[in-house]
Amino acid sequence: MLRFIRQRSLSSLISLIGLLVLVFFLSRLTGDPAALFLPVEASAELKQQFRELHGLNDPIMVQFGRYVGNVLTGDLGESLRKARPALDVVLEAFTWTLWLAVITMTLVAVAAIVVGALAAFRSGGFFDRFASTVSLVGASVPDFWVAIVAIVVFSVHLAWLPTSGTGSLAHWILPVAVLFVRPFGIIVQVVRGSMIGALSSAYVKTARAKGVKAGPIIFVHALRNAMLPVITVMGDQAASLLNGAVIVETIFGFPGVGKLMIDSILQRDFNVVLAAILVTALAIFLMNLLIDLAYALLDPRIRH
Repeated sequence: MLRFIRQRSLSSLISLIGLLVLVFFLSRLTGDPAALFLPVEASAELKQQFRELHGLNDPIMVQFGRYVGNVLTGDLGESLRKARPALDVVLEAFTWTLWLAVITMTLVAVAAIVVGALAAFRSGGFFDRFASTVSLVGASVPDFWVAIVAIVVFSVHLAWLPTSGTGSLAHWILPVAVLFVRPFGIIVQVVRGSMIGALSSAYVKTARAKGVKAGPIIFVHALRNAMLPVITVMGDQAASLLNGAVIVETIFGFPGVGKLMIDSILQRDFNVVLAAILVTALAIFLMNLLIDLAYALLDPRIRH
């Protein structure tokens, strides 16, 4: 197991390093921060002083070497826009994103497992056809389209829910509902397919022959053996929630790391962009490692 963890950690570290290198150099192609942060009428001398103050006047490889050295010591620089440590700004926003992802994924996991399992148990029936149709539609529609339609219907026409902010429970309903749709549709399909195979196995047929009720057959005997592919897909969808939050947070004005990342790119706040990507990537890699470990515990063959 320790060898398995080392291998997964090493592959994640290599991916993280490659991601940071790519983003560092691409972020420098977005333009000169001095032209954005200083007034239009600012003199060339003042712009030069701004670049020297923030180390932007050095050759790109010197900037990169300094950045790597700072990251290794835990220093991710200072936000140009907020004059605060970039890591503090990102962690403050990431807390909102994490809450949004945890709430959404909890609701998705419970709803998708129940719906998918019941659809498989009544395979070919009305509920199965209805659940399959709804899940296929949910898995197909893009998040930004669902968000816009939700705002038009529930905020503009019906005036039931606010369009932005986090002041009350009502502010969370639309972002959570929009992020809920796609992973729910995907996981329902996976649960249904995996459960159909499990329900047709010999041990389930034996349990039915002994008169075991439907509830224990579905949620005790079959579901446990059908969970391996479901866990993998849940991990992928949980990581996708962090990526999908970029669009949803921007549309709903939600103060998470996705919106912060977009704002920082537009404002050329390089340190915040890099810190946001680093924190998000670490969270995704850690999540994938936990999913791999859970998979390996459930199926010992995976460790080898």
